[in-house]
Amino acid sequence: MRAWLARSDLRLEPEATELLERIVSVLDLPYPQDGLAALRMWGQTGDRPTVWIAAADPVYLEAHLDHLRLHALHPEALPPADLRALFDHLQETLADDQHTGFTRLGTFGYLRTDNPISTAALPAYMVDGQVPSGFLPEGEGAADYRNLLSEIEMSLHDHEVNQRRVEAGQRPINSLWIWGGGLAPERAVRPQPPLFADDPLLLGYWQSADAASEPWPGNFADCLRMPGAGFVAVTPESEDDPAFLQDCLEQLRAALRAKRIGRLTILFRDGRRAHVERSHRLRIWRRDSKLLD
Repeated sequence: MRAWLARSDLRLEPEATELLERIVSVLDLPYPQDGLAALRMWGQTGDRPTVWIAAADPVYLEAHLDHLRLHALHPEALPPADLRALFDHLQETLADDQHTGFTRLGTFGYLRTDNPISTAALPAYMVDGQVPSGFLPEGEGAADYRNLLSEIEMSLHDHEVNQRRVEAGQRPINSLWIWGGGLAPERAVRPQPPLFADDPLLLGYWQSADAASEPWPGNFADCLRMPGAGFVAVTPESEDDPAFLQDCLEQLRAALRAKRIGRLTILFRDGRRAHVERSHRLRIWRRDSKLLD
C-alpha cells in the first residue's frame, strides 16, 4: 500500500482544515461561510432549522499553570444520561426561553438565540490538544462570546455529573465549544456526486443541495454500485484499526485497476492528500515517500 500511494500525487495540506471544506475544495463546490451548526442539525434531523443556531459541543478544559488546553470529548465517552443532565441544567440556569436556549441531539449540543453572537469558526476536534485562545472570535461580539463561556463553565463546574466523572477517573465536561453559528442556507438544487457518510454536517450540506446521500455502507463495493460519475465516501472516524485502513485502500486500488473508477482523491484526516490515477502505476521508481512516514 505504501508503494502504491507513493506513486500517486501526494501532498500535505499546509494548514489544518475542517473536513467539509477539504471535500468541497476537491469538488469545486461552495463552502458556507457561516451556519455550519445549522447544517449539522439539518443533517441530524432531516429538517432545515429556521432559527439562528450555534454548535455547543462538550469539551474538557485542562488547566495548566499559565494556560488552558482544550480536549474534544469522543462521543463514546459521553453517556446520553450525562449530557441530558448537563444540558437540562444549562437550560434551567442560563437560558431565557423566549430568546435563548440550550438543547442536545445525540452527542451534539446546540445554542439557539434571537441575539446572534460571534462564534468560533472551527469545530472542537480541530482544536483538540491545543490552547483554545487562538481560535476564539475577535472583534465585535467577541466579549459576549467570552462572557457566555465563563457563565457556562461556572454553571458546569460543580455539577454532580462532573463530580461523578472525576471520581470515576474520567474527564469532566467542564465547558462547551461554541462554533459555527448562523442560519441554515436556503435549499438550492446543485449537482453533487452521491455521498456515503455518517457525519451529520456532511449530510446536512448534501441535503441543502437536494443531493443523494446515504449512511456509510461499510465498504466501497456498495458505493461503486451507484450510477453516475463518482461518489464521496467518508469512513467512520472511530475506525482506526490499521487492518480496516488497508482493506479500504485495497478495495479502492482494485476498483481503479478494474477501471470501475477513473481516478481517486483520498483525504486522510491528518491532512495528507493522495491523488491517484491509473497511469501512476508506471511510476515504478517510486517505492516510498517521506509523506507516508
